[in-house]
Amino acid sequence: MLLSLAAALVAAAEAPRRDIVATEKKLYSQQKEELVIRDFFQDQRGGFFLDVGCGHPIQASNTYYLEKHLGWTGFGVDALPEMADKWRRKRPKSRFFNFIVTDHADTVDSFYRAESWDISSVQKPETGPAQRRIASEKLMVPTTTLTKLLERNQIARIDLLSMDIEGHEPEALSGFELARFQPKLACIEAKPSNRAWLADYFKMHGYEQLERYLKYDVTNYYYAPVGAGR
Repeated sequence: MLLSLAAALVAAAEAPRRDIVATEKKLYSQQKEELVIRDFFQDQRGGFFLDVGCGHPIQASNTYYLEKHLGWTGFGVDALPEMADKWRRKRPKSRFFNFIVTDHADTVDSFYRAESWDISSVQKPETGPAQRRIASEKLMVPTTTLTKLLERNQIARIDLLSMDIEGHEPEALSGFELARFQPKLACIEAKPSNRAWLADYFKMHGYEQLERYLKYDVTNYYYAPVGAGR
C-alpha cells in the first residue's frame, strides 16, 4: 500500500503541466481570472479561498468554478449586504461576510452602492463604463481587516487570495499579515494608480509577480511566493 501511494505521488509530481489558461474556456469569471487561477493550481481539489469584493456568487466570480467543480471552500467578503442571501443560496460550501475590508476594524464607514453593482466602492463612483455618469446610494457598513476576519474564524492558511475592491486594495492589504497567512496565489485588481504600491508590497513580503499571465489578463496582477510559481 505504501509503495503504491509513493508511486502515485511520484507520477503526479512528474506529470506535465496542463496549459489550462491557453486551451480551455472560462465559464464564470468576468475575464480570464478563473482560467489563470485554475492554471496556477492545475485544478487542485479541496483548497481554501478568500474572495474579497466577491460580489455576486456566480456572475463574474473568480471562485465559483473552484467551489462547484473542484470542491473548494472559502470566504466571500463584500460590502453590499444584498449579496448575503444570494451567497447563502448559491454557494453552500462557502461563508459570506458583509464588511468593508480595510486597514482598521470595528467601525462603521461609508460605502457607495452604484447602479452598476460591480463598481460599488468606498469612494463615490461618478462614472461607469464608457464614462457614463451613474447614480449611487450611500450605505453605512461595518469594517474589518483581513487579519482580524481570519483570526476570528480560526483560519491559519489560505490557498487563494482574490481581491477586487475598486482601488481600495492598498488599504485592505495593509490590514493583512501576508507572511502569516501565506496565500499560494494572490489575484489582485491592479489599477494604474496602485501598481507601484502593489509591486513594493508583494516584493517586501517575498512574493513575485507572475508575468506570464499578463498576456491573458491585464486587469489583475498575480503574485506568488518567490520561486513557487515556476
